Amino acid sequence: MSSRWQQYYQLTKPRVVQLIVFCAIIGMALAVPGLPSGAQWGAILAATVGIWLVAGAAAAFNCLIEQQIDAKMKRTAWRATAKGQLSRGQTLIFSALLCALGSAILWVWVNPLTMWLTFATFIGYAVIYTVVLKPMTPQNIVIGGASGAMPPVLGWAAMRGDVGPEALLLCLIIFLWTPPHFWALALYRTEEYRKAGLPMLPVTHGSEYTRLQIFLYTWILLAATLLPFLTGMSGWVYLVSALLLGLGFCAYAWQLWRNYSDELARSTFRFSILHLSLLFAALLVDHYLSPWIR
Repeated sequence: MSSRWQQYYQLTKPRVVQLIVFCAIIGMALAVPGLPSGAQWGAILAATVGIWLVAGAAAAFNCLIEQQIDAKMKRTAWRATAKGQLSRGQTLIFSALLCALGSAILWVWVNPLTMWLTFATFIGYAVIYTVVLKPMTPQNIVIGGASGAMPPVLGWAAMRGDVGPEALLLCLIIFLWTPPHFWALALYRTEEYRKAGLPMLPVTHGSEYTRLQIFLYTWILLAATLLPFLTGMSGWVYLVSALLLGLGFCAYAWQLWRNYSDELARSTFRFSILHLSLLFAALLVDHYLSPWIR
């Protein structure tokens, strides 16, 4: 891959998008009883590609809008937009092309509902969160987290053509996971956010208040992760996984609240990613194993 193509690829925030697409795929799998048919595999492939492209487009648009902010922060100063390696026009065209291509794939090979929901998610993240909420309120990640919680809904809609309560339950889990996940990052990047002029919670309310919020959110999240089992959506494999992962997240949050260090905040942030990944993987495993162990 050439240096220029690498710059464009990095604009899509591939590690973030991979988690987004993974959660969408889990939504697709859970929407199908048993193994997918040949036609359903085709829909899964098309939906995965379409959602991936639109998510990448939203990430690139975010880089465009936050070009000046990214240049002031160590963790983002390497981006091609922040370094001036890609112009605003180049980034805008790239984002528009990805969004258009992804939307076309979803419209033609999946269904219009999935296309419109995915496009709404693009607007929610790229415009409402990035342009409006992020520079205005310390609750930006809480409100804006709704768009980031949509992937399982998109996956479900791709296979069912509707938005079922099961999909909304998965959306709720990601919505509640987002604040403690992001605030853990913000804690050890507080000075960077302060320098960039962004009102993140540790900047506006301080470290101790933010750590308390993380701790409280992890317990609310733990309760929410039990709902798939309580509603009959999943079985014992998932329940055990959710309890172990949730209590682990709560333990990290407790330590962070009572004995803060930047390294512990980094560890909590990394564990939060592992928590969500393994939680949704457990949903998938449970989906295929439960019929055999009930």
